[in-house]
Amino acid sequence: MTRDPVSPLGERLSLLAATLAVVATGTALRLVPVGFPPGIVKYGGSILWGAMVYGLVATLLPRPRRRIVVLAAVVALAVELFRLVHTPGLDAFRLTLAGQLLLGRIFSPWNVVAYGTGITVAALVDLRLRRGSA
Repeated sequence: MTRDPVSPLGERLSLLAATLAVVATGTALRLVPVGFPPGIVKYGGSILWGAMVYGLVATLLPRPRRRIVVLAAVVALAVELFRLVHTPGLDAFRLTLAGQLLLGRIFSPWNVVAYGTGITVAALVDLRLRRGSA
């Protein structure tokens, strides 16, 4: 028995739901004090942030997945590089919870590695799920 292929709208809604689950998990990891070591909280959150970027880009753009991965990587790198830009208003926003979660405060090349890991894992999971439903 073969499955019916998922409609483009159904695929995008699935990606959006998965992305919202990643956002909830990342927010809980960063804000709920469950006693994880600081490295797990920081880099786990960054890995989930990369996965979120992949999910948002994949929700908005059609295939091919290669283009989605490249664009997600460019967005993640741009956000990290944006941390090198400092203005009084931007620095004030970065001190807020929203600013910390969206932009972060300090540039780190390790964040780029974590984002790449999150994007890669999300792309592989997405690929596996798409193959399984086709």
